[in-house]
Amino acid sequence: MIALTLDRIAEITQTAIGGSARPDTVADGPVVIDSRQAAPGALFAALGGERVDGHDFVASAVEAGAVAALVSRPVDAPHLLADGGDDGVVDALARLALYTAQELSDPRRGVERTEIVAVTGSSGKTTTKDLIAQVVGRAGPTVAPAGSFNNEIGHPLTVLRADTGTRHLVLEVAARGIGHIAHLCRVAPPRVGVVLNVGSAHMGEFGDRDTIARAKGELVESLPPGSGDKGSGGVAVLNADDPRVNAMASRTRARVVTYGLAEDAHVRATDVVLRASGAPSFTLHLGGSRTRVDLALVGAHQVSNALAAAAVADELGMDIAGVAEALAEATPVSRWRMEVTEHAGATLVNDAYNANPESMKAALTTLGALARERRSIAVLAHMAELGEDGRAEHEGIGELAARTGVAHLIVVGEAAEGIAAGAESAARQGLWRGESVRVADAPEAAAALRERLRTGDVVIVKGSRVAALEKVIDLITEGDAQ
Repeated sequence: MIALTLDRIAEITQTAIGGSARPDTVADGPVVIDSRQAAPGALFAALGGERVDGHDFVASAVEAGAVAALVSRPVDAPHLLADGGDDGVVDALARLALYTAQELSDPRRGVERTEIVAVTGSSGKTTTKDLIAQVVGRAGPTVAPAGSFNNEIGHPLTVLRADTGTRHLVLEVAARGIGHIAHLCRVAPPRVGVVLNVGSAHMGEFGDRDTIARAKGELVESLPPGSGDKGSGGVAVLNADDPRVNAMASRTRARVVTYGLAEDAHVRATDVVLRASGAPSFTLHLGGSRTRVDLALVGAHQVSNALAAAAVADELGMDIAGVAEALAEATPVSRWRMEVTEHAGATLVNDAYNANPESMKAALTTLGALARERRSIAVLAHMAELGEDGRAEHEGIGELAARTGVAHLIVVGEAAEGIAAGAESAARQGLWRGESVRVADAPEAAAALRERLRTGDVVIVKGSRVAALEKVIDLITEGDAQ
């Protein structure tokens, strides 16, 4: 975080200095919610939890070097007291993050200012955020959240990792309801906003895609007015291949940059091919120039993610050669997203972080491309929060798995039964000769996979977060590193 005295932090966060805290003490270390991460100069935010209360760890944080704790009740240590329980502490973090973002991105800082980029979409947010951070990181120090640290707690904590040396702050913003993205954009106002897609994720909460689009569009509505020049004013980076995203151009005062396969996209790809590794190659068209890009990331859907990253990098001043080189060298950063490992002569693809119909289709398409003449196996769990269309969506994924030609379909959990039913319907029509297996949980799935796995097989593992399917890969590969 940027260096501030405790009395200044108290003023910004609307908290009261208490305990043995001295107003002139400077906090210039990290802002943390885990006392084990405290370091000299840190500020420790004490939050409650289902099993532990952060207030019980204030002493440990101070002993590790924290200069004070942000608390919702008085403690026997240097502290800043917020009203309103945990919500008061979270609000204080948001105020401190907003102050930090405004200070760092102030145009009066000139070329030293921090560029704030925010990314949203129904799927692909984390992968694209990681891609953007890796690409623009070549042009200057970059801060981005680890994994999907994209809610009202993770968002300000990520902002507070930035300091005066940070040139790019790449943030992921998610929504569980109307108003969530708008709130996150108030915490850290972006100059560049990227909207990837409007899909079926969280359909059960939002009700329909139009409402999802309304929520995602809060990002472009939060951008400042645009200008005709790169490097100034707000910029909305929109997916030209998604009609609901493309339509968001009418909802923003920012300059609009589109990307995609569409011929009229500002940043586009042509001549897309999927290599034997499952990684795509394409010709990147950017700013009147073109060049070939060979991605290391697996899956045809990565082309769209790469185009979004290229559009942002172009806006932030990188040339096409530097963008292409950075995209080619980008690797998976966040766990359980198209992680490819080899085990006993088989290829295992761990895409177990989460699942919705769009990402399931992308995963099965990737499986088919990777397998080619090899045998394929899919280990799939349910897709959560789909609402009344859930059964039909699961059956559709089962039918797609059958059409992909998987030899074995291992379906995990009762909630995913529709996947097996869809594949078995295809079998009854004579469209599939594979095997479907129903198991209760990840350990049973690992056992079923172990019985069937052969040298040369290609396996993909995917399901919603609650299914914890990453355990399948862990159980299969345990001992490989020894």
